[in-house]
Amino acid sequence: MSPSEGIFKDLVVIELASVLAGPSVGQFFAEMGAKVIKIENVTAGGDVTRSWKLPSEDPTTTVSAYFAAANWGKESVCVNLTSAEVQQAVYTMLAKADVVLTSYKPGDAEKLKMDYKTVSARNPKLIYGHITGYGADSPRAGYDAVLQAEAGFMYLNGEKGGAPLKMPVALIDLLAAHQLKEGLLAALYVRERTGKGTYVEVSLLRTAISSLANQATNYLVAGQSPERLGSEHPNIVPYGTVFTSKDDKDLVLAIGDDRQFKALCTVLGIPEVAEQAEYATNYHRVKHREALTKILKDTLSQYHRQELLTTLTTHHVPAGAVYSIPEALAQPLAQPQMIAADGLRGLRQIAFQAEGHGVCNLSGPPRLGVDTWQVLADYGGLNQSELAQLAENQVIAPQFPSKE
Repeated sequence: MSPSEGIFKDLVVIELASVLAGPSVGQFFAEMGAKVIKIENVTAGGDVTRSWKLPSEDPTTTVSAYFAAANWGKESVCVNLTSAEVQQAVYTMLAKADVVLTSYKPGDAEKLKMDYKTVSARNPKLIYGHITGYGADSPRAGYDAVLQAEAGFMYLNGEKGGAPLKMPVALIDLLAAHQLKEGLLAALYVRERTGKGTYVEVSLLRTAISSLANQATNYLVAGQSPERLGSEHPNIVPYGTVFTSKDDKDLVLAIGDDRQFKALCTVLGIPEVAEQAEYATNYHRVKHREALTKILKDTLSQYHRQELLTTLTTHHVPAGAVYSIPEALAQPLAQPQMIAADGLRGLRQIAFQAEGHGVCNLSGPPRLGVDTWQVLADYGGLNQSELAQLAENQVIAPQFPSKE
């Protein structure tokens, strides 16, 4: 599918956000066909994630692996927003835009004159998406690791009796991105009916709290404060426990009901276990978690992983291998999530399928400032002489001779 065929092919999105949450939303719109213009700070070297590099990466590149996680299909405009001339050009761009994405700490947007009140006065139809750490009234900046700690995720994550652990991905940022997408899509629907734009704010803290799901309601409803259980589940057994097979490979079970547990025991050659009062129901399996886990670990260690998983699947018993990232990405069913362009590979933000529309082909993550002059001319109303003067004053990126 070409970009012109996307469901949002007529949408213009201005991205004033950085790092992961806001840019993930920007890539979502790009994948749906929108024109996404990423505005980056020329004095800071652009989005900070351009500098977050592994030792194996080219130290001179402006497209790091981390930056490539959320910036496919965009155009990069690198400017200094404190410049009055640049602000006017951006206002001209925003007057033609449908959505603006921001991740400013409360108060910073006002300093740069890019706050909702200022920009919506120039475009009442504009939908303004704002990701904050703790809400629009809190001065605190939000950082995923801190939010994982403050929302209880780190406390819950880790082995029983061990230390708290941060999730290995920026989970709260990614969840906040999904929350903002939902809010923006609702706002677009309302605008279709009323013709009016609106302000949509999502905080990392509220996002994290709303995502505690059953762990929070275990406390709110049942009065039990959740504790670390490793990969085990507080309400279901066996669910999430890691077992090691005869060929020294790891797998997990996800037994959700008594029927599945009975089928598991039959496959493992221990049908009598499913009939014992201590294990016959999930309620009792939770109470006798440790004893049952020992039985299952001893039994599973007698089987080769792949042969066992094939048999379990045939008998409709939920189970899976514990894969490394390369192994996970190599799965045939994972291939639709892959994208490639400009010599890079990456992942799509969109994982749904819908009849009548789909995701678009994407250009690779943009080099820093590569589209500055073209976009400011086409959307910002600046001519070549004005652009050259701004570049000489070092408030916009220099002109690129051509795209790679």
